[in-house]
Amino acid sequence: MSIPRRGGLAGRFLVFVGTAVAMALSAIPAQAADIPGTDQIVMSPNVQHVTNVPKPASIAATINTDIAFQGNYAYVGNYGGFSIYDIKNPKKTSVVSSVVCPGSQMDLSVYGDLLFASVDSSRSDDSCGSTSQSASVKESWEGIRIFDVKDKKNPKYIKSVETNCGSHTHTLVPDKKHGNVYLYVSSYNPSASFPDCLPPHDKISIVKVPLGNPTSASVVATPVVFPDGGNESQPGLALPTSGCHDITAYVEKGIAAGACMGDGVLFDIRNPEDPKVTARITDPNFAFWHSATFNNAGTKVVFTDELGGGGAATCNEATGPNRGADAIYDIVNGQLVFKNYYKIPRYQADSENCVAHNGSLIPVKGRDIMVQAWYQGGASVWDFTDSAHPEEIGYFERGPAAEGSGGFWSAYYYNGYIYASDFNRGFDVIKINDRRTNSANGVQVDRLNTQTQGSYRDRGHGDWVWSDED
Repeated sequence: MSIPRRGGLAGRFLVFVGTAVAMALSAIPAQAADIPGTDQIVMSPNVQHVTNVPKPASIAATINTDIAFQGNYAYVGNYGGFSIYDIKNPKKTSVVSSVVCPGSQMDLSVYGDLLFASVDSSRSDDSCGSTSQSASVKESWEGIRIFDVKDKKNPKYIKSVETNCGSHTHTLVPDKKHGNVYLYVSSYNPSASFPDCLPPHDKISIVKVPLGNPTSASVVATPVVFPDGGNESQPGLALPTSGCHDITAYVEKGIAAGACMGDGVLFDIRNPEDPKVTARITDPNFAFWHSATFNNAGTKVVFTDELGGGGAATCNEATGPNRGADAIYDIVNGQLVFKNYYKIPRYQADSENCVAHNGSLIPVKGRDIMVQAWYQGGASVWDFTDSAHPEEIGYFERGPAAEGSGGFWSAYYYNGYIYASDFNRGFDVIKINDRRTNSANGVQVDRLNTQTQGSYRDRGHGDWVWSDED
C-alpha cells in the first residue's frame, strides 16, 4: 500500500459515493449486484470460498497486510503486529498465536526460524511497547524487527535494525552459500523535517543477517538506485521518484524488479550487496509503481499501479481500463518492452477502494498465470501467457465493505490454495477448480515469500520442484 508513510491511517483513504456499474466477464457469468454495507460474496463458478478466520481480538482494531508462508504455517502482518495461522488442513485454518507489536506496515518474510517485519511509522523506540511520534523527533525509530518463531505459540523479538526512512517493505535475498540472508529495504517520501529521511532519498538500504548470529544483523550498504534523481512528477499522475516501494528478487537468475514510485527498474543482484540498475521504464498511465512479479521463466515482469494509494475507487468506468492496472512487460535483450495492461473486467461501486495490489504466480507448467488482490475488487486469477492478450480465469470478491475501506491486501497461491488477507474480515482461504490451473495442485513448496521469487522446474516424470535460492 502506498498511502503516505507518516501520520495516522484515518484521513488517508479517499472514498467516493456513487452507483455500482455492472459489467459481464467474458466466458464467466456476470457478478451479482453489489449491495453497499453488506458482505455479499460473489465469485466465478470455478472458485470456492473454503473458510474465513477473523482477526484475533488483540489486533482486531487494525488492518491486515501482507502474508508469508513456511511449512504448515502462514504469517499475516497487521498494523498492530502479526498473527501465525496453522494451515495444515486449509479447511480448518486456525490462529496459533498473535503478537501485539504496532508499526505500519508490518510487511513480513520468513526464513528458517526467523521472521522479519517492516516498520514504516515513526516510533518512540524499537520496542513492541513503543508509541507513535513525529519523525521530526531525532530519537524516533523505524526499520526492521526480527523475531525468532521456532516456537509458533511464543515468538520472541530478538533484534531491531534502524534504516533510513524506515522500511515500507523489504525483500528477502537468500545467500545460502555464505550463511546469510539479505533484506532489501524499500522506503520513500523524504522530508527536510525528518532527521533519518533527508532528501534526496534515491536509495535502498541493505540489511545483512548472518543466520548463525542473527542478533548481529546490520545495514551493510545503501546503494543509490537513481543517481540522476529518477522520474519527475507528472501533473495529475505520478509521484516523483524518491525511493522504491517494493522489489521482487529472482535470486536463481541474479535479477530483481523494482517498483519505484515513478519508475519500473531491473537490477542485476548477482552481488547481493551491490545491486546495479540495468533497465528503467516509465509510463504516463502509471501513478505509483507499487509491486512486481516475474513469470517463471524470468522473461516477463508484471508491474502494478497503485493509483489513489489504495484508498480510492479506481476500478470504475470513469477511471477506465489502463489506469490503476497492471502493466505487462517482456524482457528483451535486458530491456523492458511494454505489451499490454490488465485490469479486472468488472466495474466496482464508486464507494469501493479498488486498485491493482499484491499477487503471486500459480505454478502451471507452460503457462503464465497469477492470482492478485485488488482491495475491494477481491482476488482475480488471470493468464498472461500471451503478454499482449491477458485474460481473467476466475475471481472472488465480497462487495462494498460496511467500514467504507477494506478488501484484500494480498492474495497468494500456496500449495493448492489461495490465501488472502482482508483489511477487516481477517484471513481467507479460497480454492480454484479449473482445468487451466489444476495441475498446480501437485506442486508443493516449503516456504513462500512472494517478493523472493523461486523457479518451478521439471525434475523428470512431469513433476516440478521449487527453489527460491541460487
